Amino acid sequence: MSEELKPVENVVGSQPAAMPGPVVVKPAEALVTIDDFKKFRIVVGEIREAVLHPNADKLFVLKVDIGSAGIRQVVAGIRRSYAPEQLVGRRVALIANLAPAVIRGVESQGMVLAASDDAGVSVLSPDRADLALGSTVK
Repeated sequence: MSEELKPVENVVGSQPAAMPGPVVVKPAEALVTIDDFKKFRIVVGEIREAVLHPNADKLFVLKVDIGSAGIRQVVAGIRRSYAPEQLVGRRVALIANLAPAVIRGVESQGMVLAASDDAGVSVLSPDRADLALGSTVK
């Protein structure tokens, strides 16, 4: 005796839930493990200052407050998509344990996360303005 299989319903609707397909990896793209991801300390910070990089047309030098860990200087390639006044006061996701690097003569002590497409760059920001500075992104 066989029972008819019924589709599982989505939580938000009555359409059958789609089964996930196989993970497709581009040839030059390597998969990372959760342990690899855990190496990054990504935190919420607030941009306190945004000035034009003195030696580059595409870069800003940002001062980002990450709470009890202090203020980090970060060089960010977002100048073609933002004016300084659009950045000051904005909360952002920041990789806080990135090794310092000198970029066009200015030290950068982290990386502000952003996405880009044909329309430009968009800085990644939490949707809650009151999220505590230094909060961990998981």
